[in-house]
Amino acid sequence: MKTDLHPNYQDAEIRCACGNVIKTRSTRKSVLIGICNLCHPFYTGTQKFVDTAGRVDKFQQRLIKTQAAQAAAAATKSAKKKK
Repeated sequence: MKTDLHPNYQDAEIRCACGNVIKTRSTRKSVLIGICNLCHPFYTGTQKFVDTAGRVDKFQQRLIKTQAAQAAAAATKSAKKKK
């Protein structure tokens, strides 16, 4: 085998934005992450559930308005052609 083929595997620190430090081993000396198990909403229990029914209602209301506007535009266009 070739010598010096593999990277240097050393002690490392993983630092989160919340201040949590995790000791591990890696080829990099330190790793910066934005979210960890101490501040992630799924693990902390502060996860918010999305109101899907509200989203569906909003979409249906927008759809009705769009269809009404398209029908009105088509009616005015046909009225102009008849003149």
